[in-house]
Amino acid sequence: MLKFNASVSLAKSWKASAYGNTMAYEGNDQMEKLIDLHTHSVYSDGTMTPSELVCHAKKEGISAISLTDHDSVDGVCEALEKGREIGIEVVPGIEFSVQSETETHILGYYIDVESQALKNVLPKILNTRRERGLETAEKLKKQGIDVSYEDALSLAPGGLVGRAHFARIMTERGYTKSVKEAFELYLSSGKKGYSSRQYLTDEEAIRIIKESGGVSFVAHLHLIRLPDDELYEYLKKLKSAGLDGIEGYYTEYTGQMQSTYQKMASSLSLAISGGTDFHAESKPHISIGRGLGEMKIPYDILTGIKTLVK
Repeated sequence: MLKFNASVSLAKSWKASAYGNTMAYEGNDQMEKLIDLHTHSVYSDGTMTPSELVCHAKKEGISAISLTDHDSVDGVCEALEKGREIGIEVVPGIEFSVQSETETHILGYYIDVESQALKNVLPKILNTRRERGLETAEKLKKQGIDVSYEDALSLAPGGLVGRAHFARIMTERGYTKSVKEAFELYLSSGKKGYSSRQYLTDEEAIRIIKESGGVSFVAHLHLIRLPDDELYEYLKKLKSAGLDGIEGYYTEYTGQMQSTYQKMASSLSLAISGGTDFHAESKPHISIGRGLGEMKIPYDILTGIKTLVK
């Protein structure tokens, strides 16, 4: 196995200096033109409509966002329309949940939401999520928690029910103190309310994104939970399958994580994206465009991604 060398130098435009939980960008007049390429709406597990999300980003001084709902593009057209209306750039996106060697998420940017590839796969994913939702409700009932699938569905305009919808209702009804506690006690893998489902493989997700005209990026690398050497080899394998980049900026990255991941990207000639994973009330501690408060993702990141789009 090739050993990843964390001392590999970054591209010349980056300096590994501490700046909150990000790195300072030695750029030009784009320094304060900020972006957020990882956000969620009510069409997955966020709590804002796409229009509300875009307006909120504009209010917070963000220049461009991508709506990357889980396994859904139902909110993208609304977000694009609102963006044109109020003057904020919106990148059509998606976040696929995938499983192969490890469970992870693949972000797709600049996808054609009307592509046949998406039309073929998204209804199948919706059905697997429905089956999991019904099973989750049954498991919670056995734990004395009265939250039905229909209750969760009422929070999901697009019909895509996830664990976060159950967690929100459990919290509202006093079964747990917070969404986080609902996951910790009942909904995380191995807990009594958890149900598994069928996933796309990572390579299938990359292929579907490509067939939809988009570019693919691995999200939140720290959640893959592989040692750096193994993570490097995993990314190398995905690159050979067509992966375009990694999420080099993310809310929960430490400075060391971010430095390491960006060096991996440089070594593998992978591009970098960045986002907060904003969900509004589902993750109230995360601010759009700024994560935990000090995050800054420069517009130049998006400029680089655009060069990959064919």
